[in-house]
Amino acid sequence: MAVVGKIRKMQVHTEAQSGGSHLAHYQLPVGDEKIDMNALIGRNIEVEHTGDINCVHCDAKTKKSFNQGYCYRCLITLAQCDSCIIKPELCHYSEGTCREPEWGEQNCLSDHFVYLSNTGALKIGITRHVTDGVSSRWIDQGATQALPILRVSERLVSGLVEHAAKAHIADKTNWRTMLKGQPDDLDIQGRAEQVLNAIAPEIEAICAKHGIQAVQPVESDPISINYPVTQYPEKVKSINLDKTPSFSGQLQGIKGQYLLLDGDRVINMRKYAGYRLQVSHD
Repeated sequence: MAVVGKIRKMQVHTEAQSGGSHLAHYQLPVGDEKIDMNALIGRNIEVEHTGDINCVHCDAKTKKSFNQGYCYRCLITLAQCDSCIIKPELCHYSEGTCREPEWGEQNCLSDHFVYLSNTGALKIGITRHVTDGVSSRWIDQGATQALPILRVSERLVSGLVEHAAKAHIADKTNWRTMLKGQPDDLDIQGRAEQVLNAIAPEIEAICAKHGIQAVQPVESDPISINYPVTQYPEKVKSINLDKTPSFSGQLQGIKGQYLLLDGDRVINMRKYAGYRLQVSHD
């Protein structure tokens, strides 16, 4: 069976398991089709890039993809591609310099969550949505544990809190470490208490400026996330579609937005959003 079309990042949801953990499920959008990737674990797949790349926003044909799927024009004009997406503490909206104020109102001026997660090491992050106790962002990052610790009034505030916490905890995932196996469980709740105590003066200052309810504690239990992996790579070998436009092999697992293949090979499918691919399996 072969499906051809422009791909997007894998869509994710979770299924509750016994013991309170959640199993990640993946679908890969290819054109108008969605491939159930969990069903392909243990089977041989073949992927070929046809040579075409289209912007995930405006659909314009582009020779090079930027920021995981955008053409250059969209990269420099869209608010969702601005530097404040990576550094939310630099949000432009209040300064009147947001590229798209209406987009900012819909996506930035709403509640966000600050969380801790275990992606091979403990990290802090922010997310807009936590549905049924789980954020798709945690799955995209390959987190095996996660815990929302604060609910904040807007994206700018979430960035200020995250920036304060970075002096005490990492804010980035080491993707190679994340892909090499199932990490040991951490005392994520205990570490959350330590981090919150350490940044209490900064949170007080943020609330003094942005309102007493700008930062609110969240009462939640840590969640555990499992991934459909039969074998982890011992030495990660990344596939680059721009250099190797086709590959095939046995799909041994999925974690984060990565496919894990035999021969210790991995590929970040999100990186190639907008690429027109032919995806087939036995």
